[in-house]
Amino acid sequence: MTIQWFPGHMAKARREVSEKLKFVDIVFELVDARLPISSRNPMLDQLLQQKPRLILINKADLADPQQTKHWVAYFKKQGYVALAINAQDNQGIKGIVPAAKEVLQEKIARDKARGLKARAIRAMVIGIPNVGKSTLMNRLVGKKIAQTGNKPGVTKGQQWLRFGNEVELLDTPGILWPKFEDPEIGKRLALTGAIKDQLIHLDDIALYGLDFFARYYPDKIALRYNLTPEEAALLAPELLMKITQKRGHKDNYDRGAELVVFDIRQGKLGRYTLDRLEELDEADDTVD
Repeated sequence: MTIQWFPGHMAKARREVSEKLKFVDIVFELVDARLPISSRNPMLDQLLQQKPRLILINKADLADPQQTKHWVAYFKKQGYVALAINAQDNQGIKGIVPAAKEVLQEKIARDKARGLKARAIRAMVIGIPNVGKSTLMNRLVGKKIAQTGNKPGVTKGQQWLRFGNEVELLDTPGILWPKFEDPEIGKRLALTGAIKDQLIHLDDIALYGLDFFARYYPDKIALRYNLTPEEAALLAPELLMKITQKRGHKDNYDRGAELVVFDIRQGKLGRYTLDRLEELDEADDTVD
């Protein structure tokens, strides 16, 4: 299954980001804690070039906490300042301004040495759809200014917002990239809801999700769906049918797939992280 999604407003947003970079001091790159690598747009490295960047690992309340700690350390090794947050519940938000100042400490010191008057930090918020940008903006500004939704692609335009006296924020629409080189990335994004359901086959995504949980969190499948150890050990297609039947949908395979996907998205199977640092290390070893 190949998943692609690159609406026209995303191509326009990419151009606008490039044009407006010169007006900001720093980029707040928002990623999903459940997939800290897969939810990063690989175009950004070329687009942002040497622009200072703070990585905000959002939705940390939905992710495996141990994995999140590993990813914060990983980004630090890559030379980035990273901060785990949960914009929905305002967790970690107070750390954003200090983290931004840490990223910009050399610039702030230079400006002070030149006798320049301190001004608000100008930041651009950027990330793929459904990663929580609008929720973050509303938390930072303290009122509902940015439109939010549970589906990708809600934010279509750009707007400047003021965060106290210390930060001015530029919001941008979510931007995916034209082609996923790795089909696994498309499946991970689809499972978390970053790609519109009309563009995917939910049964394929449900099977992918069950395979993943069977590998990393097998007990959570059995607990959620009241399965015996033998039932929980079934291969994904048979397991999906068993769950469908246990939930009273008989042989309605599509209904069962929808149930599983939305249970995973809503955290009803518990906290999980799709991007595994150990898999990334294995891939690097293979390349070497």
